[in-house]
Amino acid sequence: MSRPYKGIWPVAPTPFNPDGTLDLESMTRVLDCMIDQGADGICILANFSEQFLISDAERETLTRLCLEHVAGRVPVIVTVSHFATEIAVERTQFVKDLGASMVMMMAPYHGALMKGTPTQTYEQFKAVGDIGLPIMVQDAPLSGVDLPVPLLVKMAAEIEMVKLFKIECVGAAAKLRALIEAGGDAIEGPFDGEEAITLLADLDAGATGGMTSAMIPDQIKPVIDMHLAGDRAGATAAYGRVLPAINHENRQCGFRAAKAAMVEGGVIKSEFCRHPIEPLHPDTRSGLMDLLRPLDPVVLNWGK
Repeated sequence: MSRPYKGIWPVAPTPFNPDGTLDLESMTRVLDCMIDQGADGICILANFSEQFLISDAERETLTRLCLEHVAGRVPVIVTVSHFATEIAVERTQFVKDLGASMVMMMAPYHGALMKGTPTQTYEQFKAVGDIGLPIMVQDAPLSGVDLPVPLLVKMAAEIEMVKLFKIECVGAAAKLRALIEAGGDAIEGPFDGEEAITLLADLDAGATGGMTSAMIPDQIKPVIDMHLAGDRAGATAAYGRVLPAINHENRQCGFRAAKAAMVEGGVIKSEFCRHPIEPLHPDTRSGLMDLLRPLDPVVLNWGK
């Protein structure tokens, strides 16, 4: 089938002032930069947005600002994950009323030991699906919840709004391949995640899109586009060019990488991350820039 969801849908970082308060002016610049990077959609309030370091009041402020500022230029996906089903439902209704295109959510979990059972996970996604927005299931190691392929297929087949799957567990390509084979047309958006560290294998397995950070989506987008067009050799070459930077982001920096690049390129004013997150070590940051500069990405030139 021709799967309707494809392309690159990166996660927007949340910029803070050096005193730790939200930098809303920089937030609008982040969104504009991401659109200029060629993003096919934008995800906000995800883990790479530091959603676990943001208050409920700040979530509301950021959601309103982002949806108003993007103003339909690209679809906006809002992360609504919460252990409490009622809160996940409330968040979904709130963002639907504001015009969000989709929500993303992990299985219910809290800490290392409180994990939703398959039944509880199904019930939570069903309750959120009843609000009527498409859902991207985030299969992330962070939750610690195992989401076996039969459960995901059952959700896709029986919950109308469960349409997309961001697979970033160990062995993502094998899981994507099995999910697509078992789920067929119900798997409308099989997506790669985890900063594209396994993107080529995931595309080979049938992924049609990727959710990366906002660091270099303009450099990763051609990999996806060429692969979807049948040019695997071109996609392989393009992927090889950017993989060292992706590896450094994924293994050394995490969500701090996009902020560092955006400060370097004049997109945002500060790469501050709230405690207990530590700033990047100067050598780690310098190594990242050494890998990014030869790529000449949009992010390093956008604000200059």
